[in-house]
Amino acid sequence: MIVLGAPPLGPGVPGPAIERRLDHAIAVFVARGAAYLVPSGGVVGAPPAEAEIMRTLAVAKGVSDARIIVEDRARNTFENALYTGLIMRRRGWRRVAVVTDAFHMPRALYVYRRLGLTVAGDPVRIRQPGSLSTRLRLYAREGLAFARTVWLFRIGRHKPFVAAVWGE
Repeated sequence: MIVLGAPPLGPGVPGPAIERRLDHAIAVFVARGAAYLVPSGGVVGAPPAEAEIMRTLAVAKGVSDARIIVEDRARNTFENALYTGLIMRRRGWRRVAVVTDAFHMPRALYVYRRLGLTVAGDPVRIRQPGSLSTRLRLYAREGLAFARTVWLFRIGRHKPFVAAVWGE
């Protein structure tokens, strides 16, 4: 189970997206009997890394630290896929589920699959999505981010990063 990070509220303080993604990931992790939980997210702002915040929360919620593999370098969705993809490749993992918010899932899966990684999505549905204007802003931002991601893959901007990290 790979769970994608999100901005914390402050240093070491999980934001609502981290909490809902991690809670969903742990529930799916337990239900499926997954071998490992991989929180993914680096330092975006003040330390610690998003993944470290998630690891601490997961252990507090009963997940064995021995079953957690922290990916703490990613600063965006592309890097989430790049660095967790490296973990997948090194460990020979063939079946992996990615957890993120439902509105973010299409872009996340697009990136993983464009990198040649086989993943399934297990999206988190936001229970209290806020006002209509908040939702519209959220989906508009994600739509623009998706369009930018498609464009960056089309022009091959990802290739030097993949080569540098995966050694290809």
